[in-house]
Amino acid sequence: MRKHFASTFFASFCIVFAQAAHAQVTFDRLLNSAKEPQNWMTYSGDYVGHRFSSLDQINNITVHSLSAKWVHQTGASGKLETTPLVVDGILYATAQDDRAFALDARTGRPIWMYQYPVPADIRPCCGHVNRGLAILGDKVFLGTLDAHVVALDAKTGNVVWNVTAADYRNGYSFTVAPLAVKNLVVIGVSGGEYGVRGFIDAYDAATGERKWRFYTVPAPGEPGHESWEGDSWKAGGAPAWNTGTYDAATNQIFWPTGNPAPSNRGAGRAGDNLYSNSLLALNADTGTLDWYFQFTKHDEHDWDATQVPVMLDSGGKHLIAQANRNGFFYVLDRTTGKLVSANAYGKVTWSERKDSEGRPIAKAEASPTLEGHTVCPGALGTTNFMAPSFDPQALLFYVTARDQCDIFSTAPQPYEAGHAYYGSAYFPSEEAEPYRGFLKAIDPATGEIKWKFEHTSPTWSGVLATAGGLVFTGDAEGNFVSLDAASGKPLWHFQMGGAVYAAPMAFAVDGKEFVAIAAGSAIYAFALP
Repeated sequence: MRKHFASTFFASFCIVFAQAAHAQVTFDRLLNSAKEPQNWMTYSGDYVGHRFSSLDQINNITVHSLSAKWVHQTGASGKLETTPLVVDGILYATAQDDRAFALDARTGRPIWMYQYPVPADIRPCCGHVNRGLAILGDKVFLGTLDAHVVALDAKTGNVVWNVTAADYRNGYSFTVAPLAVKNLVVIGVSGGEYGVRGFIDAYDAATGERKWRFYTVPAPGEPGHESWEGDSWKAGGAPAWNTGTYDAATNQIFWPTGNPAPSNRGAGRAGDNLYSNSLLALNADTGTLDWYFQFTKHDEHDWDATQVPVMLDSGGKHLIAQANRNGFFYVLDRTTGKLVSANAYGKVTWSERKDSEGRPIAKAEASPTLEGHTVCPGALGTTNFMAPSFDPQALLFYVTARDQCDIFSTAPQPYEAGHAYYGSAYFPSEEAEPYRGFLKAIDPATGEIKWKFEHTSPTWSGVLATAGGLVFTGDAEGNFVSLDAASGKPLWHFQMGGAVYAAPMAFAVDGKEFVAIAAGSAIYAFALP
């Protein structure tokens, strides 16, 4: 089912839209997105994962005059996690239940809306969410809750092709914003809570033909299979449910993976459980593995490593950084995958020492027990899917973080296809009450926390940094907040009336800078008078 809005538009808008609709989003434009700061053409705004805008019309002096210019109500309920794309004055975004739409980025006026027919018996673990689209050529690309990949005509919202990646009845789903690279649409699967065998796919953007698949749980005879006990690999999890980054210089896609299954019980799956909780460096053309780094071996606390990997260059070294769910901030050499540093950036009790390579080592007593005991961070992690940001001017990495501990217990659970497969229970511990939530600025060179801003309560919002010397984020109370990028001093806020589960982004139309964010069931766009 597809729904169109066929309202009458101003003649001037029709002309502008007609021009924009024919502007092809080539791979070259995506590679050189820094030359088009008025546009936001990938989930993180660029291939390197910085979520940084070089626009500076809104800055730490003018931000006090920022006001809402338009609001678009999506009509969907639940957690709105989308990051919009903007190309040549047109905004493309998603909402819950696999709804996609295009708006006039100047005014929020609807252009088209597409509703995917989500099966009634769908059972995703964490809500009917979707984090956004990819765009390439004249198409936008949507991953669906029943594990399809759909290409839509960017001008009309009509379906161009629709392919099935996996059987949703076995727990497979897509909630991630895909990544367009060369002529491919790359996407990672969700469903680690259901004992799926995780994978990352690449599809031909023109035809929908699958060009390669990398299974994140190796089968017999494949490297890494020995890290799984018996047949546990068949329901091994290791989903890939957040968007990766791409290095054109080496033609590598860096994609993070999630927890092994069952998520909180290690008995029956002895070993490191590759390639769960890892960062994978994949050849973009073939999907072959160049290197991997595993953040948490044999995870028993649901510490998915699906946080966005951020590419950095420093002192002649090519690095990649990730603020991990397990409480450590990692910096790796992205040429080799070797660890450079790992520093705690939140409350951590599961590790007190490191190995000879500097990798945190888990304490034996951190494993869940039948009776249960407290471990920090809790199952939600020090951070989660919330998109971070890196400011190349301030040289700071910004991340949403929380201090929370849980009591983890475990018990045997048989695997049943399509049903939740946790092997555990966890519940909050008084050790970290009340839960505390922060925006933290980390120096990647040292791991030092340069400043932190404490929220009223922990938030699920991502972060945007801009050349105006600002950092934008949201909170659970519905506030959109701007802080000074260098000091963390709060400068401005706006109450949107709904909790934030998304990350901000920035764009410009006709020389006017906008900052946009999803909150409640709506998308808000802000600009100066």
